[in-house]
Amino acid sequence: MTDPRRPSVRLALGGLLALAAAMGIGRFVYTPVLPPMAEALDWSRGQAGLLASANFAGYLGGALLAATPLVPGSRRAWLLAALAASAVTTAAMGLGASMAAFVPLRFAGGAASAFVLVFSSALVLDRLAEAGRSRLAALHFAGVGAGIALSAVVVATLEAAGLGWRWHWLATGGLSLAALALVVPLVPEDTDRRAPATPAAPPAAARRAPAGLVVAYGLFGFGYVITATFLVAIVRASEDAQALEPVVWLVVGLTAAPSVALWTWVSARAGVGRTFALAAVLEALGITASVLWLATPGALLAAALLGGTFMGLTALGLIGARAVAGGDPRRTLGVMTASFGLGQIVGPAYAGLVGDATGSFLIPSLTAAGALLAAAWLAPLALRERPGRPGAAAQE
Repeated sequence: MTDPRRPSVRLALGGLLALAAAMGIGRFVYTPVLPPMAEALDWSRGQAGLLASANFAGYLGGALLAATPLVPGSRRAWLLAALAASAVTTAAMGLGASMAAFVPLRFAGGAASAFVLVFSSALVLDRLAEAGRSRLAALHFAGVGAGIALSAVVVATLEAAGLGWRWHWLATGGLSLAALALVVPLVPEDTDRRAPATPAAPPAAARRAPAGLVVAYGLFGFGYVITATFLVAIVRASEDAQALEPVVWLVVGLTAAPSVALWTWVSARAGVGRTFALAAVLEALGITASVLWLATPGALLAAALLGGTFMGLTALGLIGARAVAGGDPRRTLGVMTASFGLGQIVGPAYAGLVGDATGSFLIPSLTAAGALLAAAWLAPLALRERPGRPGAAAQE
């Protein structure tokens, strides 16, 4: 007798693989590849930050575009096309030779990763909810951490074997193509959806997200991304922690995988705003450790606190915005995404320029920690702005 739960588990696994390929690898593999790539090409910190910002600019544009009616048609078709684009642009980085080639590739890869996130989540989360298996959403979102951990192992193995940065991109791009082949059977076309028997009522008007929450989300985007981009480079430059270079990004991935499940569980008991504040403070502590405690314990703590919080904070910000919005939340979530995306774009470019001027990532990292502390202060206040909204008062 066939287990009726199996299709939902297969679907969640398909979502995990999609996010592992496009987000964990396509979006974040740049972090472990950056140190050997920058050394081989004689890049400044500013150039490295520019390339990271190009990827995040593509992500912002892709996320906003994917949420509009300008991309009609099969959600599955868009998902598979975006997965293919992510894999191809990742592998093609290993064939490039100049910024003129790298910048458009990373921009396109960022847009592809956003499309994968939007369409895989739409497909997987909708169908899990219909099947009464919404708790499996945590398995879907674990894909980001799983992809980070896998890419860390691949890059470290190739580096140990003496294979240079070009092989890192080619190998991880190949892994993304393999993941695409597995997603095809695991995430079938959504053929069971039926048109409603009666015309749907127009969506209720949504309230705007509190300005404080939008600002807090942008500060979080700025705060996390500096360490998420340069952590391996910081460890590589430290004589005391240098031996951890092959391990530190793996720790980020392993702690990121269960983090969404953990933080949503905490938020159900403590409230979204307070939980966001706690996670932001912990992440700020980790970022501070990455530059002030340049030894093995500090590097491991920084990696664990970064991985254990950034995906949880990403989810909590959107959960909080959805709770206060009411009605159709698309505009509210779009504003939140734009704020987060702008923070991500500014962060690496700022860190690279200041890093070149000062010779280290100390000032950018401490600035990032300060931004996270400001976000921790703003988010609970913002979510209390509308205590009468359903969900907001209960969560706070």
